[in-house]
Amino acid sequence: MAAGKQRGLAYLGVLMLVLAIGVALSAAAGAWARQLQREKEAQLLHIGLQLQRAIESYHRSGTAPAYPKTLEVLLKDDRVSFTRRHLRRLYADPMSGKPEWGLVKGADGGIVGVFSLVEGSPLKRRGFAAELGDFADKASYQEWVFLARSTR
Repeated sequence: MAAGKQRGLAYLGVLMLVLAIGVALSAAAGAWARQLQREKEAQLLHIGLQLQRAIESYHRSGTAPAYPKTLEVLLKDDRVSFTRRHLRRLYADPMSGKPEWGLVKGADGGIVGVFSLVEGSPLKRRGFAAELGDFADKASYQEWVFLARSTR
């Protein structure tokens, strides 16, 4: 074979190798993105459950049952003479990374639940804890509403 033809064949081989590496990296990036989304969903479920429990605790602990007007009052409940904390800190929404949550208000204007403001579609469809309520087959994270059990 002539030297020019051999160089062309080697060049074609290198191009095929680069293409194969690109395809493999693309598949790995997709798998990594799905794993990252699963981890964020697990964090959202954990944090949402903490917020749900804090709202329930606030509701039960006052002299007259009431829901919090803001999430900040869960950090320090001023309705009692001693320091009562229903939540250690306000968590950011793991899906957006922002400290904003969608709020579900009750008839008295108090917060009875929270949800993520992210519109994405969840990977997790089944196998939710019973205390969360009905999260199965929801189309959006906004439908994962962490609602105080006393309002269900």
